[in-house]
Amino acid sequence: MSGTLEEELAGFFKQEKYRELISRAVVSGRRTIPVDFGDLIVFNRELAERVQNEPLTYLPLLDAAAYKQLELEYPDYASNIKSFGVSVRNLPETIQIRKIRAEHLRRLIAIDGIVVRASTVRPLLEVAAYRCRYCGTIEFVKGARPPPRCKNLRCAEKRPSMELVEEKSTFADFQILGIQEKPEDLPPGQIPRTIEVRVKNDAVDVAAPGDRVTITGILMLGVEQGEQASQPRRIFIDAVSVEPRGKELESLLITPAEEKMFKEMAADPQNYQRLIESVAPSIEGLEHIKEAVLLLLFGGKSKVFPDGVRVRGDLHVLLVGDPGTAKSTLLLYAAQIAPRGVYTSGRGSTAAGLTAAVVRDVGGGLVLEAGASVLADMGICVIDEIDKMRPEDRVAMHEVMAQQTVSIAKGGIVATLNARCSILAAANPELGRYDVYRPFNENVNLPITLLSRFDLIFVLRDEPAPEMDKRVSSHIVSLHVESGVKKEPPIHPNILKKYIAYSKKIEPALTPEAAEVLQQFYLSMRSVYEKTSTVSITARQLESLIRVAEARARACLRDVVSVDDAQVAIRLMKRSLAEVGVDVETGRPDIDVIMTGKPRSVREKLSLVLDVIRELQGQHGYADDEALRKELEAQGLSRSEIDRILNRMITEGRIYTPKPGSYRLA
Repeated sequence: MSGTLEEELAGFFKQEKYRELISRAVVSGRRTIPVDFGDLIVFNRELAERVQNEPLTYLPLLDAAAYKQLELEYPDYASNIKSFGVSVRNLPETIQIRKIRAEHLRRLIAIDGIVVRASTVRPLLEVAAYRCRYCGTIEFVKGARPPPRCKNLRCAEKRPSMELVEEKSTFADFQILGIQEKPEDLPPGQIPRTIEVRVKNDAVDVAAPGDRVTITGILMLGVEQGEQASQPRRIFIDAVSVEPRGKELESLLITPAEEKMFKEMAADPQNYQRLIESVAPSIEGLEHIKEAVLLLLFGGKSKVFPDGVRVRGDLHVLLVGDPGTAKSTLLLYAAQIAPRGVYTSGRGSTAAGLTAAVVRDVGGGLVLEAGASVLADMGICVIDEIDKMRPEDRVAMHEVMAQQTVSIAKGGIVATLNARCSILAAANPELGRYDVYRPFNENVNLPITLLSRFDLIFVLRDEPAPEMDKRVSSHIVSLHVESGVKKEPPIHPNILKKYIAYSKKIEPALTPEAAEVLQQFYLSMRSVYEKTSTVSITARQLESLIRVAEARARACLRDVVSVDDAQVAIRLMKRSLAEVGVDVETGRPDIDVIMTGKPRSVREKLSLVLDVIRELQGQHGYADDEALRKELEAQGLSRSEIDRILNRMITEGRIYTPKPGSYRLA
């Protein structure tokens, strides 16, 4: 190294900013300090270009200059750690993983992506100390490959005699990360690509699966044992710095001009209606569902109470409808317009794919690989045809929807990952078309434990209605006819996407007036119990009302929830309860349809059948089929109802048939 370059580099680390960074590193016990590439360019453009183009030569020079400055200021700390370096970051250009080419080899590059797996931290042998068994000479070698023989001439004749001395060798913490392309950067129809990243020392355990990171490092070739020279080689990035981007929507840079425009939009009284009309404008009608999807994109405010209990702010919405009611189109649009959205389909998803999987890494160890709900952290996870998932896979969604975490305990790995996302799901009725004469839970093939976790559930029914059919057909034809009028959304999708991202900064607070309106609605719905003996609403729906009202306030860029927001929440909740929380036999509101799967009318009939079987069993030891039916018909049950209830109770394991034509309680 020339004297001038050495002096110049020493001058770089004598700047006030970097002397302070060195002081902080000493206090926190770190071995690296961050160096902004922009500072290098300002200091010496030629040097900065050399660092980027020949990092294997110039990065060690930077490390040496930083260590020299450390020795001047903190000699004791320098003698203890032996090595000190820099982590260069903020390169002017970030390369997409799929655009990495051979020309980038041995150059300093930066990539953006999501951590999908992270190995355990293991020690890496950096400087090995080998001792001769015969003469005791110690030789230090960079890397793990031992010298073929001792340098001492007396030992040179003998067979290989070098052994590793661990206490004199230098080890570094080492970890392998798998970095995948971000879903929003993925070209349509392409499989996301992953690259291996090797991190050392201070950079280990900085990022966990599901985190979004910017990696700056040197693109290197991985050489496997037994590979021929002509074979294509595996590439990896030897990381210089790992910067977690957190969960903020860093990809959407909002300018001051755009911020001013958003505030002007929010001041317009018609803005909320324009936002609703901007959701999937190619679909005619379904205003209340578009409104629910819009509010799901904005979301409420998550809270942590003093006792440590966390209450989610994300909304979960389920759409159940006949084929051809545009459910999938709405879902796809929501995934695209969300600042962070992951789309998946029920049939092609497993529990591991939705949550997290334990896979074997290159070194033979087990590592965690993040699934769809973890990748959608702080965004939305869209699941089409959720009813087509296997029941054992669907169970994995319970924790994601309630606690917003993914817990894994497999292969010795016990971990909890964040999955703070909204779930927007769609399902088809079990019999092809929605039957209004059957309860909601019998129409859809989903367990009650899952249904009860959705904030809003809507039914889309395909019923012929002359006026609506004319509007829909005219709209569809105009989309396909060349001279037809194409309906432009009032707000462009790109602007809407940024508007949603901007609104996430707002934390709306519930005003006493809005709280009073929501509470009065809740109490009035609960009072129905006195007249009908049915539970029409539970505390879970009250929490949902608060979340919807907060989302409405966010959509209007307000930091308080007004009475108007509360009334919008009540209107949507009433619509949802009117469609699903009704006992079809009595026509009365009964939330137990989706909370327990058995409305009050069904529970009364079940208990009647159980009582009659118990009475007959006490008299004869079993309940005869004919006597049972006769007694139940006398109590007012029809033959078809009796058949259905008996079949249901046998399926649930409440009763059994010890012999044909007889029943006993289980």
